[in-house]
Amino acid sequence: MQAIENKPRLSFWQIWNMSFGFLGIQFGFALQGGFMSRIFQTLGADKDAIPMLWIAAPLTGLLVQPIVGYLSDRTWHPRYGRRKPFFLIGAVLSTIALFFAPYSSALWMAAGALWILDASINISMEPFRALVADKLPDSQRSYGFVVQTLIIGIGTWVASNLPWFMTQLGVPNTAAPGVVPESVKFAFAIGAVVLFSSILYTILTTDEYPPDDLEALKKENEESKGFLNGLIEIFKNISGMPKVMKQLGLVQFFSWFAFFTMWSFATPAITEHIFKATDTTSQIYNDAADSVGNYLGTYGLVSMFFALILAFVTSKVKINRKLLHMVSLIAGGFGFILIYYISEPWMLHLCFALVGIAWASILSMPYAMLSSAVNPKQMGVYMGIFNMFIVIPQIVAALGGINFLYKFLFGEEVIYTMVLAGCSLIVAGLSNLLITNRNATHDL
Repeated sequence: MQAIENKPRLSFWQIWNMSFGFLGIQFGFALQGGFMSRIFQTLGADKDAIPMLWIAAPLTGLLVQPIVGYLSDRTWHPRYGRRKPFFLIGAVLSTIALFFAPYSSALWMAAGALWILDASINISMEPFRALVADKLPDSQRSYGFVVQTLIIGIGTWVASNLPWFMTQLGVPNTAAPGVVPESVKFAFAIGAVVLFSSILYTILTTDEYPPDDLEALKKENEESKGFLNGLIEIFKNISGMPKVMKQLGLVQFFSWFAFFTMWSFATPAITEHIFKATDTTSQIYNDAADSVGNYLGTYGLVSMFFALILAFVTSKVKINRKLLHMVSLIAGGFGFILIYYISEPWMLHLCFALVGIAWASILSMPYAMLSSAVNPKQMGVYMGIFNMFIVIPQIVAALGGINFLYKFLFGEEVIYTMVLAGCSLIVAGLSNLLITNRNATHDL
């Protein structure tokens, strides 16, 4: 890998091409996050059981991400590169899982589909993060991750609205009890096509820098040969992670606890509290569930525009990453809390607009801060280890953290899950005050 100071500055379109695969990755995540709980409810899941049905996904991410990152750091092929082989493997598996997920006929099948889908997307996702750090000089890191966020915002908005779009085109959004509506099936099929084709586009349009010393890489691989040695090396990296990574971990914990809460409970919370709909076979419930996808699309759309603004700003001036991230997370926290107080459904767009600001920052600023604080030769494994701070809060939430906290702190109504998410995001924002490494918090 080239030394940081020798990396050339890339144009917007070069960065766009190397990040375009994230469009498909986010189609997968948005459909998963917006509609898997709807599928679970359609198949008869109780609201309080939904987080446990999600648990396989973060558990898999906890194992897959560091291993994939470690392997991609030690991979090099003159034609296929370092990260791109993992893009392709993840794309193939994700496409298959995304297509078949809405055809599940039992809860265990749907939970299994979610597990395979999330694990497969994870195979592609962290190498995409590492690729930005591989290719860009430090002065362009914030810019590069913001461009990724712009693409992610586009994917979130389009994918979250796909079932609603299908309904507008005349595809039925209701079905017999225990059967997922055709509008959702069509949406997942379209998502599968977009996921594969967008990742393939990045593979075909982007070259990777070779390692500075191929012989050193070969020697390193020989010395660490074997699965057990690889695991030992990963644990060494975990124990020796930079201080700023631990500080960012606290921010990430509360950030992703909040968003996992949203993905798990937004559909039951909003359909019940705002639309007074609980019968999953009724027209009013399915129309409301389509609307929830529409509202979730708003946070993707706003994150896209916010990222567009950030892309312009970070290409022109240096920014304070920590301050920007803190303010953005607090804004998103208030957006979640306001959901409880609104009286008109259209006002949900305003709430999720604030959430979108937080989402844009979550997808860019932590990675920009982290990439400036770790050894470039270990970028893949540290990006994978960093994912621990994403999946651990999801595991805590799925194992009862959400159900216990919202009922203990606020009350039995499921809408209080959104208030809990808001409080968690505000705590995440304030946790940024603990980060003191100037190389991480400021563009160089």
